[in-house]
Amino acid sequence: MTNSDQAQPTREEGVQTIAKLVKGIKFAMMAFTTEAGHMHSQPMTTQEQEFDGDVWFIGSKKSDLVRSVAAKPQVNLSYSESGKGYVSLYGDAELIEDAAKLDELWSDMYKAYFPEGKTDPDIQLVKVEAKGAHYWESDGKLQGLFQMAKAAVTGSRPNHGDSASVEL
Repeated sequence: MTNSDQAQPTREEGVQTIAKLVKGIKFAMMAFTTEAGHMHSQPMTTQEQEFDGDVWFIGSKKSDLVRSVAAKPQVNLSYSESGKGYVSLYGDAELIEDAAKLDELWSDMYKAYFPEGKTDPDIQLVKVEAKGAHYWESDGKLQGLFQMAKAAVTGSRPNHGDSASVEL
């Protein structure tokens, strides 16, 4: 089913669907505009929090991403997991200093990037406030292959699952 076949989801329905699709995906690709005006993407570790419209990351103050979003906060987050679905989420990034939030997000894995631990002066929290998203829910790899084979035989278009855009 495509977006044209169904009513536009409400914000709450969109948030619930996106939360389901991104749950358990370890990395998101964050696209941003560099200081020179070029589009660039880099992987960011997804925090183990339920999606509620905001997405949090821990970054480096020295990184191109952090330097760039200070001037141009518009970003895009891409999530993908084969057989589950895809999410392209856009919003505004904000650089946050919040020790309590850092405590909440911190894991010892980050010591590999920030040797001084949570007190490392290079740590920068990045909060992305989602403004909208487009998502595709997949029925799984086997179902997708079946749909493509059926379309090839019948001349119809394959149904790759539900797809919708939602304003957040």
